[in-house]
Amino acid sequence: MDGTPRDNDISKIVEADRAHIWHHLIQHKPFETSEPRIIVEGKDMRVWDQNGKEHIDGVSGGVWTVNVGYGRERIANAVRDQLLKLNYFAGAAGSVPGSIFAEKLIEKMPGLSRVYYCNSGSEANEKAFKMIRQIAHKRYGGKKNKILYRDRDYHGTTISTLSAGGQDERNAQYGPYTPGFIRVPHCLEYRAQWDLSGEEYGQRTADAIEEIILAEGPDTVGGLCLEPVTAGGGVITPPPGYWERVGEICKKYDILLHIDEVVCGVGRTGKWFGYQNFGIRPDMVTMAKGVASGYAAIACLVTTETVFEMFKDDASDPMNYFRDISTFGGCTAGPAAAIENMNIIEEENLLENTLAMGERLMSNLWNLYEKHEVIGDVRGAGLFCGAELVSDRRDKTPAEEKLVQAVVADCMAQGIIIGATNRSLPGLNNTLCFSPALIATPDDIDAITEAVDSALSRVFG
Repeated sequence: MDGTPRDNDISKIVEADRAHIWHHLIQHKPFETSEPRIIVEGKDMRVWDQNGKEHIDGVSGGVWTVNVGYGRERIANAVRDQLLKLNYFAGAAGSVPGSIFAEKLIEKMPGLSRVYYCNSGSEANEKAFKMIRQIAHKRYGGKKNKILYRDRDYHGTTISTLSAGGQDERNAQYGPYTPGFIRVPHCLEYRAQWDLSGEEYGQRTADAIEEIILAEGPDTVGGLCLEPVTAGGGVITPPPGYWERVGEICKKYDILLHIDEVVCGVGRTGKWFGYQNFGIRPDMVTMAKGVASGYAAIACLVTTETVFEMFKDDASDPMNYFRDISTFGGCTAGPAAAIENMNIIEEENLLENTLAMGERLMSNLWNLYEKHEVIGDVRGAGLFCGAELVSDRRDKTPAEEKLVQAVVADCMAQGIIIGATNRSLPGLNNTLCFSPALIATPDDIDAITEAVDSALSRVFG
């Protein structure tokens, strides 16, 4: 792999991109005088750009997706073979890979039993919201329709998922939003809202959810949607005592617990799913990115049998079932890729590797903490880690966003791709993000943190 494009004249590609492509999450004005970045090729944990420059990808495709690495021929072959046999049929009927993957997936998720296919994390979360709302109408006269979400969490880009979004910069200018979504406090102990720590802080933060339920009226709240580890809001691992209390609250008030595993799902934290680190018993789980590692578009909403049964309890009522469809939820490439993706994780012991390499990454980041005063906190789970940068450790003043981005740019210049919270939180886009593929080696981890070390020295002195 050398990143050499197959068309000898890459300038044609660059100009076509500059003339016609609307890139995601980026200001295009600089492209009037400079080239957009084009990733030409990838293999394992390396990618090459249009200039042939090699990079170690420390963010799995930019947005925590390519869990098993690039260039997996067996996944590509499985997708090709399935496309020739049957590429698509609407989800009112089943498919062979859909059935096989659903069975494999449910084996990894005790207590859950039903898989609803769709095509993106945003869409999967929308499906969960619609189920909660429909249950409210079916069981509670439409009253128990409010959905709680957490400050700093992110659930997608549609208007309703933004309505459940706890990242104010990501949401800004896209209102008015869907009514009935209520915010609860974040659980980041580093920026604690109460003068508590450890399990006391975890329980207090969860108690705040109960306070909001009581203020809204328990008979009006139907669902609670949370990430197991907050992702783009700063890589926030929950404090001890938090999830246990959350589970108690949901059970007490008959509230459906919806866990958004779009980032953490399928191995990212060293467990098949992030919630499995905390003993949670969800009613609904959504997933997308790592399900097929980006080799095909696929997302899933997985529910308990109890939730499923609510939609078939009166077959004589033509409005009783879940009246929803996802066009591309009927594509067979997604589950075909997901089967091989899961097989690779099992055969190569990538959950175990994720735990080992995650421990190494966290250790390296804590070593950088000892060296660089600008690092205020380090947190993470498995190969999903963050380092929050501050200008003053004592009062935790966030580092300037332009300096945080300068660290990211410096690493890129060194051939290392890392991330940072971006257009998420006003004044708090100051966390460096790391999510290398689950195949990462000790050398890969060390190369990433060595680049960060050098970048911090150059940017902050």
